[in-house]
Amino acid sequence: MKITRTGGIAALALAGTLALSSCAANEPGTGGNDDQPSGLSGTLIGAGASSQQSAQEAWVAAFQTANPDVTVEYDPVGSGGGRDTFKAGGSQFAGSDRAFKLDEIEADDFGACIAGTDIIEIPAYISPIAVIFNLDGIDSLNLDAATLAGIFTGQITKWNDAAIASQNDGVELPDLQITPVHRGDDSGTTANFTDYLAVAAPEVWTVGSIESWPAEFGGEAANQTSGMVDAVTNGTGTIGYADASRAGDLGTVAVKVGDEYVPYSPEAAAAIVDASPLEEGRGEFDLAVSLERDSTASGVYPIVLISYLIACTEYAEGAPVELVKEYLAYVVSAEGQQAAQEAAGSAPISDTLREKALAGINSIK
Repeated sequence: MKITRTGGIAALALAGTLALSSCAANEPGTGGNDDQPSGLSGTLIGAGASSQQSAQEAWVAAFQTANPDVTVEYDPVGSGGGRDTFKAGGSQFAGSDRAFKLDEIEADDFGACIAGTDIIEIPAYISPIAVIFNLDGIDSLNLDAATLAGIFTGQITKWNDAAIASQNDGVELPDLQITPVHRGDDSGTTANFTDYLAVAAPEVWTVGSIESWPAEFGGEAANQTSGMVDAVTNGTGTIGYADASRAGDLGTVAVKVGDEYVPYSPEAAAAIVDASPLEEGRGEFDLAVSLERDSTASGVYPIVLISYLIACTEYAEGAPVELVKEYLAYVVSAEGQQAAQEAAGSAPISDTLREKALAGINSIK
């Protein structure tokens, strides 16, 4: 897998060095069947969410093995950077930890797409967001949404605060300053985490669902998922939030849902996604999910990241359309979703969601 920076992506795209020998078929296959040559060749460029990095590495490796004349480049520059690159026409697809907002879509400034046409947004990567912390000798804590909001707004400052202690009988909490770590870059992970706080603890978290962390809350800033994990790992008394696949050996929080505390798991993440409706007012193949963050259902984990793959329904002349379709079809296939689960611990999408995603992919021109 080739990892380049945003400037390299834009330069490659604008240089017009893409070549493609398309499949004879009009509809995409799985992209993962290497029994015979696929006929695909060329370069496909994507950029976006760093949360997808492990999954993208697995997807790219399998797809390029099955299609040896294809190169797929994905730059894990972050959700905001990926959306900006896609809008500027510097990539053929984007990865983003949130869907484009309706007013962003209405602006109709997607450089890779034919003006006036829709985009498709596919929930291709579903993962719990783990609340991670670093406290000597403590591997897990129970916390409700109001307490988490109090910690990240700076209202709860010590680990042995009564709000934490009351939910963790028998845990010896230190008299230690809490150091909250937040993303310093515009982040879809932040948008998902703050959306949970805004819905589940609105009386404490009053600034809504946001991608850019409010400066007034203080804390330590870290860029991208790797920076967040490093900052929590290398600190003392630190707490942050990251895609669960990157939690490693750090302590993690079981969040309160109804009357129980639910630890993160792919199964609990998938459960809340399947129980949530699609957002209204979007295009036919814009599959943005409206997550029910305040659910009280048993066994659901509400701090979930749905990372989207975003593409044009109609590409500008010269774009590798069949290559886009084949790669996206592989990603959402059962084989592709299993590869992501094995590489990153994500939750495979349901058959119903796959059917909707493939309908959108088939519509790409």
